[in-house]
Amino acid sequence: MLGLLFMTKKKKRTLEESVSLIQQGDQLLLNEVIEAYKPFIAKSVSSVCKRYIYETDDEFSIGLIAFNDSIEKYSPERGSSLLSFSEVLIKRRVIDYIRKQSKNQHIRLDLFNSEYEEESSGTVIVNELSIEDYKKKSDEELRIDEISQFQTLLASYDLSFNELIKNSPKHVDARMNAILVAKKLVDNRELKSYLFEKKRLPIKELETMVDVSRKTIERNRKYIIAIALILSSDYVYLKDYLKGVLET
Repeated sequence: MLGLLFMTKKKKRTLEESVSLIQQGDQLLLNEVIEAYKPFIAKSVSSVCKRYIYETDDEFSIGLIAFNDSIEKYSPERGSSLLSFSEVLIKRRVIDYIRKQSKNQHIRLDLFNSEYEEESSGTVIVNELSIEDYKKKSDEELRIDEISQFQTLLASYDLSFNELIKNSPKHVDARMNAILVAKKLVDNRELKSYLFEKKRLPIKELETMVDVSRKTIERNRKYIIAIALILSSDYVYLKDYLKGVLET
């Protein structure tokens, strides 16, 4: 049974605690976790493929490898749970696999029908359109999943999207300053740990590190926290929003 707690014969521990032990070399525990979370893997893969997934399916194997990779790469400092991180990685890998399969099929069809030039051209166009439509649809689904995961993370800090909209800096310069404060926080290991553990902004410490007044930091506190959480996690689409500012 899936849940936030992973059961063993000896003791009860969180999944993240199990992952920490696995990263230290506990291969037996790795096998136990993977076996316990196969239904989660199948469900994540199925949400992309839109059909029931069997363990013998190639897509399941892709998801299994992605789940194993997520265990190796996971860090609590990302600001999200292991399952949230795993789900995003699994879906991306499966989507990439389907795209490659579609492209390979399109190439095979092209070669097979090469003597029928008009038919071949039509097949290529149809396949290219199908791949592009699938890409748009898959990206939209991933974006929705990402926003949903971010909402859950915000809730653990007693924040919501409505509050962010209401409390976002109105002027471009103010938003840029808030984002830069968040980046300064994320780049400092101790401050980032404080945010994750206390669920509060270390305003006093930040004040000494940035050219922004304490009053301004306090006024934009919720927005700064939200941006720091985005920067600390694997939110591809949400980070696009920040890309322009971070590259300046």
